[in-house]
Amino acid sequence: MTSEAPAAQAPAPVRRTYSYLGPAGTFTEAALAQVPEARGHDWRPVRNVGEALADVVDGRSDAAMIAIENSVDGGVSTAQDALATVPGLRIVGEYLVPVEFVLVGRPGARIDGVSLIAAHPVAYAQCLQWLSRTLPAHAHVPASSNVASAMGLVDGTSDADAAIAPPGILEHHELELLASNIGDNPHAVTRFVLVSRTVAPPPPTGADKTSLIVELPDDHPGALLEMLEQFATRGINLSLLASRPIGDALGRYRFVIDADGHIEDERMADALLGLRRFSPKVIFLGSYPRADRAVVHYPERYSDDVFVEARDWLRGLISGEPEVQE
Repeated sequence: MTSEAPAAQAPAPVRRTYSYLGPAGTFTEAALAQVPEARGHDWRPVRNVGEALADVVDGRSDAAMIAIENSVDGGVSTAQDALATVPGLRIVGEYLVPVEFVLVGRPGARIDGVSLIAAHPVAYAQCLQWLSRTLPAHAHVPASSNVASAMGLVDGTSDADAAIAPPGILEHHELELLASNIGDNPHAVTRFVLVSRTVAPPPPTGADKTSLIVELPDDHPGALLEMLEQFATRGINLSLLASRPIGDALGRYRFVIDADGHIEDERMADALLGLRRFSPKVIFLGSYPRADRAVVHYPERYSDDVFVEARDWLRGLISGEPEVQE
């Protein structure tokens, strides 16, 4: 008699969990939908940025999607402060979501019957011109979030006639679409970042961004200029420079920085070494592909070959090699 060995079973795929600002239908969910590796895995809705990042640190989630910057309102301070104070995190990707708003009501509602509108204060401000033209006699009821404004209509807890919400809300709840594209700035966009526990940066693509948080050594004339020179003298462009109070004393600030390039680029690595010598605290948040995939251009004098040649030249001087006259 012969027996056949049982066929080896392929290991079950490991399910991953991603935290995002919920509930379903938010802009953050729309950003997470852009992540190919997140599709088909578990998405965990949370109530705020702190909870999302705590999920990552404590191991409840493999990564979290958080909003970091808005083209109209600037940096998201809660996210920037959290990244500055919560250790063990690394940005592994960025994603852009157009900021579009819709006006929704209960099923059967009509726009000419709207007088009281629920909206998050930021969303309300970004739609105020449209509202003033279309519904000049309306009143505003503040909501805790863009989705919460609409959920009050769904569960009956809101007295409002309509709500300003993200378009994605219509995919999850039965609401009447009263108006689309009501935002005053058609070019508004929110930048999101995917945050994991500390991992090695992905390889450079040529279209990368490096995020840092840097503190000045002390408060003296030219201190900020000295920090910025670490980038300028190496041909590195900054796409974001924002100050946030450290909180231990008046006048003490940390700087949130996005620099064009990757930590494996010679010029970026050299700049980080300069920052490390200059600053008492440098937090490396990550090097990752740009959402717009725009290739980073720089003058030839800042190419990797130039930095490598300069290092080799110095090494030769130290070792006593004969200097070749060109």
